[in-house]
Amino acid sequence: MNLGPLEIGLIILAVLLLFGYKKLPDASRSLGRSLRIFKGEMKGMKDDDVRGKDAAATVRGQLAPPVTPAAPVATDYEAEARAAEVRAAEARARADAARSGTTPADGPR
Repeated sequence: MNLGPLEIGLIILAVLLLFGYKKLPDASRSLGRSLRIFKGEMKGMKDDDVRGKDAAATVRGQLAPPVTPAAPVATDYEAEARAAEVRAAEARARADAARSGTTPADGPR
């Protein structure tokens, strides 16, 4: 299928009539950005595939060392919850005082 100068001219005329001459630079800029992003993503996917194959080849046949369980950490969740409630109450008091124009320790100004 050969396009002659007449066919190319008609295609350009149709594009100009559809989009207008003011929107063509923005449309071509957006298309260029999109193609650049798409090209970069495709290159990244190819690089990931190559790295994945290399990593799989080097890891194959190696055994991981056995995992030893860590000593259980004794946590007092109730004490932490009480401390968090106290901090929240203090923060609420400061916020209420700031709204009313007083400080929590001084009372009204």
